[in-house]
Parts: sequence; structure tokens; C-alpha cells
Amino acid sequence: MKFKTAPSARWARTALASLLCIAGAAHAQAQAQAQAPQQTYKIAYIDPLSGPFANVGELMLMHTQYAIEDINAKGGVLGGTKLQLLQFDSKLSAQESQSALQAAIDQGAKAIVTGGSGSSVVTALVQSVARWNQRNPGKELMVLNHSSIDPEMTGKACSFWHFQTEANTAMKMKALANYIKKTPDVKKVYLLNQDYAHGKQWASYGRQLVGLARPDIQFVGEALHPIGRVKDFAPYVANIKQSGADSVITGNWGQDMTLLLKAAGDAGYKLRYFNHSAGSIPGTVTAVSQAKLGELTWVAEWHPGEADTPKVDALAKAYKAKTGKDFLAPRIDMTPRLLAAAINKAGSVDTIKVARALEDLTFDSVVGPVRMRGEDHQLLLPQVVNTIAPVDGKTVKVGWEGTNYGFRTDAVYTGNELAQGTDCKMVRP
Repeated sequence: MKFKTAPSARWARTALASLLCIAGAAHAQAQAQAQAPQQTYKIAYIDPLSGPFANVGELMLMHTQYAIEDINAKGGVLGGTKLQLLQFDSKLSAQESQSALQAAIDQGAKAIVTGGSGSSVVTALVQSVARWNQRNPGKELMVLNHSSIDPEMTGKACSFWHFQTEANTAMKMKALANYIKKTPDVKKVYLLNQDYAHGKQWASYGRQLVGLARPDIQFVGEALHPIGRVKDFAPYVANIKQSGADSVITGNWGQDMTLLLKAAGDAGYKLRYFNHSAGSIPGTVTAVSQAKLGELTWVAEWHPGEADTPKVDALAKAYKAKTGKDFLAPRIDMTPRLLAAAINKAGSVDTIKVARALEDLTFDSVVGPVRMRGEDHQLLLPQVVNTIAPVDGKTVKVGWEGTNYGFRTDAVYTGNELAQGTDCKMVRP
């Protein structure tokens, strides 16, 4: 005897088949989404956007934004993944930076771009990132540091998660020492620096490397001052004058540099200043031109008006056309581009894979080929010793910040020429 299937049973089988098809399609879609490129790769910018160094933070943010928008306009990374920049104000504080880091983590950031908050703040950020990564495997972050240059960060305190895209203090001071060696009118030097890790390092390397290059130089005095809190440098200038110094080795930057220049100018005191990067900060050239006395010599991967730099010139022109601002720091623009190159090399946005791809990466930058040294994550890039000086039509052809002062190239060194040994003992995951 044959039995007919009840209508309810046929409906149940049909419904079950439909559910299986839907489940299969959902599984296939999930697999496809997992294999597809991530739609956005989030980068957190953490640097001062308020307070006495807000102009520094804004400058660095604008350079970072421009590079990221340019990368995205050219297709992003991994054939379509776009970079997204999140902005946080460090307020030049380690505590505020920690809060910003947690907010960045909560919003899904995979990389931190920083450097303008000072070495102590950046060191604290790197340490926090290392602790987070250890506790949260699979959710790691990395730190790209474009401006905090304490050699300890790629030395004894090195971290697999930290990459330095600027020449460190020792490299910059070596470039200056090489120049001072050929500058006989520098005879008596005073050391005036901000009272934090980098300021102390700048003074220490100044004594060590300049003293080695010129044993005849006399170091006639030394002082540290609170960072970003001195409103009038006249008392410091008086002490420098009393010491008989003709030159000052100072790591001051931002407001602390411009106010020092003003105080010396007001006192009618002609000094030579040797600095790491102050000339790249807005307002410094104006301060020199207003003081009318003294010369500020500093070190960077490039300076405005430098001869025979067509790639930087083209980038600077495009940047000015889009932002209305002057381009000053190729290394900051380079930082997201190095990250993008590493992501493409890794073929993944996985942080560990990207970090390993960045190690020993050679990149054809606008200032020439650069290499991220794998043993300590220190970028080897050229350094140009240059002096802010009046336009003369020969050595200084272009005025800056609406003044008749610009930049004179004094010496150029490759990253390999300035490379130092390292105490880094990298612990890799």
C-alpha cells in the first residue's frame, strides 16, 4: 500500500531545504567578507592640538592628513582598502596620551602616528602599546614616531612595536659636530635645554660629540628650564652672556625656541644656535628675522629652498596648492607612506605581519632612498645641516614666512654616514 505524504510534511521538508540554502549562502558570504580586503585601516594621530605647542601639532597633523589622502586617492592599500585618520589631542601630557590611546583602541585603530609630544610622552605610549599587545593577541597596534628622537627609543628601550622615522639625537648631533669641526669661530659653548628626556640627551650628546670633534672648544655653562612654561628667557640670556659664550647648543623647539631668540635679540646679544629641528617649526624664521642678531643652524632631511630636490619641490607645490600652507617636513609625509608600503608588502593588515614587512624596508622617498633598519627600527635617512640666514641671491635664494630670511645649505650627510651602533635587544613576538 502506498501512502501519500501529508501536505504539512512536504512543507516542512521544503522549509528545511530553504533554511539550509540560506545558511549555506550566509556562510559563503561570511567567508567572502573574511577574505575580502578590510574597507578601512584606522590610524590614530596623537599629538598636541592645544596649548603652547598646538601650532607644532597642527603642522604635523596636516602633513599626515595630506599623505593619507594622497594614498587613498591612488587606491589605498591592498587594492582598495582606504586609510582613515583618527585625531586625538595629547595636550603634551603622558596621562592625556594614555586616554587618547584607549579611545583609539576602542575605535579600532591599528597604528599610532605620533612624535610631537616629546620623547617621554612617546616612550610612555610605546610602553602602553606593548602591554596592550601582550594582553590582547590578534588586536595588536604599532607606533610610528616621526619626531621624538631620544636614541634610547631605538636603543635600550627599543620595542618591536615602535618605528622611528626621524634621525635620532645622536645622528643629528653627529651631523652638527662634523660641521662645527670646520667652523673655527665656534669657541665657547653654553648648553641651554628643556628639562625633559630629550633636552638632557641633546646636552649630553653635545658635550660628547662636539667635544670629540673639537677638543679645543670650551663648555662654559649649562642650564635646564621647564618645557613650554618660560615666558621670558631674559634671565637665561643674561647668564649665557655672563659666561662669555659665542654659541648655544639648545634642543629648544616651538615657543621655547622663538622666545629664546627674541630675548637674545632684545638684549643685543649675537649668538650662534645649534639645534635639531627648530627651523622646521612655524615662526622660527620670523623670530630670527625680527631678532636680526644671531644664526640658527639646525638639521633636517630637507629644508625649503634646498637646491636639486625636484621630488620634494613637486610635493611641496602640490601640498601648498591643496592646503594653502607651506610644506616643511618630508619625513612626516613619508611616515604613512612607509606604513602603506609595508602593508602592501605584507599583503595583510595584520599588525605583526606589517611590522615584519617594515623591518629592513627600503623606500624610494622624495629625499632619496631610505631604509628602516631591522635591528632597532631606526630609519636611515639623509640629514642636511643648514642655517637660517638673509637672502643673498646665491646661498639663500628664497625668503620664508614673508621675510627676507631663508635657509643656507651648509653640509649634507647620508643616513649611513650618521648611523650609530645600537644597544637594542629586540624581543619579537
